[in-house]
Amino acid sequence: MANRLATATSPYLLQHAGNPVDWWPWSAEAFEEARRRDVPVLISVGYAACHWCHVMAHESFEDEEIARQVNAAFVAIKVDREERPDVDAVYMTATQAMTGQGGWPMTVFATPEGEPFFCGTYYPRAAFSRLLDSVATAWRDQRDDVVKQGSAVVQAIGGAQMVGGPTTPISASLLDAAAVRLAKDHDQENGGFGGAPKFPPHMNLLFLLRRHQRTGAAEDLEIVRHTAERMARGGIYDQLAGGFARYAVDTTWTVPHFEKMLYDNALLLRVYTQLWRLTSDPLARRIADETAEFLLRDLATPAGGLASALDADTDGVEGLTYAWTPAQLTEALGEEDGRWAADLFRVTAEGTFEHGSSVLILARDIDGLPDALDPDAAGVGGVRGGDAGGVGGVRGRDDDAAAEVVARWRDVRGRLLAARAARPQPARDDKVVASWNGLAITALVEHAALLGSPTSRAAAVALADVLAGRHIVDGRLRRVSRDGLVGDPAGVLEDYGAVAEAFCAVHQLTGDGRWLASAGRLLDVALAHFGTGQGGFYDTADDAERLVTRPADPTDNATPSGLAAICAGLVAYSALTGDMRYREAADAALETVGPLIGSHPRFAGYSATVAEAVLAGPYEIAIATENPDDPLLAAAHRHAPPGTVIVAGPPDKPDVPLLANRPLTDGRPTAYVCRGFVCDRPATTPAELQARLTT
Repeated sequence: MANRLATATSPYLLQHAGNPVDWWPWSAEAFEEARRRDVPVLISVGYAACHWCHVMAHESFEDEEIARQVNAAFVAIKVDREERPDVDAVYMTATQAMTGQGGWPMTVFATPEGEPFFCGTYYPRAAFSRLLDSVATAWRDQRDDVVKQGSAVVQAIGGAQMVGGPTTPISASLLDAAAVRLAKDHDQENGGFGGAPKFPPHMNLLFLLRRHQRTGAAEDLEIVRHTAERMARGGIYDQLAGGFARYAVDTTWTVPHFEKMLYDNALLLRVYTQLWRLTSDPLARRIADETAEFLLRDLATPAGGLASALDADTDGVEGLTYAWTPAQLTEALGEEDGRWAADLFRVTAEGTFEHGSSVLILARDIDGLPDALDPDAAGVGGVRGGDAGGVGGVRGRDDDAAAEVVARWRDVRGRLLAARAARPQPARDDKVVASWNGLAITALVEHAALLGSPTSRAAAVALADVLAGRHIVDGRLRRVSRDGLVGDPAGVLEDYGAVAEAFCAVHQLTGDGRWLASAGRLLDVALAHFGTGQGGFYDTADDAERLVTRPADPTDNATPSGLAAICAGLVAYSALTGDMRYREAADAALETVGPLIGSHPRFAGYSATVAEAVLAGPYEIAIATENPDDPLLAAAHRHAPPGTVIVAGPPDKPDVPLLANRPLTDGRPTAYVCRGFVCDRPATTPAELQARLTT
């Protein structure tokens, strides 16, 4: 039996390389083998950080008897959904159509032509064994019915693609209606939308932040603030090391599904950074800083690029690294600090998780307390209130006590993290995914620009260099790399969109024209090879591998839809270059998703976010200056309307269209503010610029 997965770039496939199941990677050769043997195909789809994928692997795919059943009657294909999102999309649509639900592991039985005729998700060992027998028997005895079923499924899922359907123009009323629908779904007690399991609604929060800027609607900002606070103080957020888990199994954000994904943390970094920009909320700033630190500390790979995820399990046990009992706190901290930490982090004898253990949540408003280490936490003139009146720079007794609580929290947090580091740690999926790294670059650029982080600035440029130097091959984007080597899977639409948006962001951060040129080349490929001819986009290129259907899904899932991602890149590039061809393509594509924004905004948050930028103009701000730290630049970033593009640098800097013909004014730095390519009079002071942007 050949081990065909041993040389895979996917950590998920490598996890199965030693199985007794005779796995094939997704390939034409696998389907040819099924035709040669005249057997159906078993397609098993999952990803490296998936808990139930591990469970099914241990129960079934590592089992010799199950392997004999599979090998005798099927050609078995293992697919990493993160490496091949196009394959995953086709068969997930089929699974949802046949069962009414989907998820991973995904288990699909298909004809040798790839047409799915039976679909499901996780199966316990005994049920899976019976299923294998039943499918093999049906293939042998009822072949015509099975083939007809597969053809019918393919026809049904092909018709489900939203290509050439109704359109709705982007308008203020459409986006306002979307916000009203989101407000109705808002969990007013716990934050977020809907019930358990509860996923971080990062894209909807970005949309509401942008709409708040346009309308001043207090409810939009409160929904974001409330949700952001509840998540940040809940178990879904790692209270010791930072970083968000994939989702919470309950409505209160207490118990997470422990995997940490790059894309969630990239999008949430943007949410907390933008929330701080609009509110100066210290919690938002802390979480933004810690999330950026998590990305660069825990997901950075030696060869460059950010890894995809940290596993949900440690040594096959979910939460082993993260959960605590009161006794474990005492062992790590001593009796007194152990009791104090148990109260602060809500660790009880009964436990909130499994076997009497608890997931840490932050039960006190630490960020609202004075912090002796933070000079910004003092009141005006360094005066604090409290029992003593807080005059003349004298700190009150209450403030001193509160500062001691913060200091104790920092100390306990550090000691617990050190104790946790001695535990077994979750595995890491270290493949580098182009679109997810693109999302991270855009988030790090915003963090650098708004919060002044030189670490985020350097990391954003370094990551962009990795994508440009490794993932672009012969002018086309490759989706994944690992250990410095690029993989074979072609980039899909979300890769082109997220990476183009990221390159536009790095161009704005650095003023380097090569990033704008690189973004333009990617967008040209997308327009040439992914368009539907009816305003929208397919998720795969016209010259990509042909699947049983060509996916074209405009809905957001865990990440922005390909359509939303490419629109974000098109809008930014058009604003930076003045080329309306790209803006017109974005407008047409957004109209195809307009009905979805209006009726189901929870599944179109990123499209609505881009639409807010379109509605705003977007603004284009060019700052002619020789000073990279010019105060005009800080004012522009802090007060810019949604989707604004901002470039600073010397007048007429080569390859930077926004700075062309933008001179200094009497030798002074000057900000040029335009909206939809119509410009206001220049501003030479931060106060003038703020007035231009906020009236």
